[in-house]
Amino acid sequence: MAICNPLHYTSIMTTQFCVKIGIICWFYGFSINAIYTITTANLTFCGPNIINHLFCDILPLLELSCSDISIVHLEMYFIGFPNVFIPTTIIVLSYTCIVLAVLRISSSTGRRKAFSTCSSHLIVVSIFYWTLFSVYVVPTKGLTLSMSKILSLLYTVFTPFINPIIYSLRNNEIRKAVEETLHKFMVW
Repeated sequence: MAICNPLHYTSIMTTQFCVKIGIICWFYGFSINAIYTITTANLTFCGPNIINHLFCDILPLLELSCSDISIVHLEMYFIGFPNVFIPTTIIVLSYTCIVLAVLRISSSTGRRKAFSTCSSHLIVVSIFYWTLFSVYVVPTKGLTLSMSKILSLLYTVFTPFINPIIYSLRNNEIRKAVEETLHKFMVW
């Protein structure tokens, strides 16, 4: 909206509209988690109560169940696929519009600055969605527990960790400070 229709941005993205979007997102997120919680609460658990994972995620929790979990996996697939596919489609369509708008910018400096801003966001979003997609949507038959832990680390720890780094490196002062620090270590 800000790149493709900058003159309409303030009239469309009002505080009231942003609050409505936030409420819808929160309600949707709580609804999805409520479905998973209710379904998991109806399972029978027997045996060990130690989850072999980094955090209490739904998939390792289901492995502790003595009940048939095939219906839960099916439910997760039908809920997980649209949760990943719809935002990814919106992001791809948005970036298509952004790229077309940026290509219409006449100055090369303006294009480079716009692409620099968009590429940072696209890198972070790509890492986040591809790891989510590979953990929750792709069938986990060939996915080892170690690989599941690594992918979970990518979207829970690595993405939030690199987010400020990627955005900060666009700042010239921070970039120069990092280069100077790296140069000092290279000299040693």
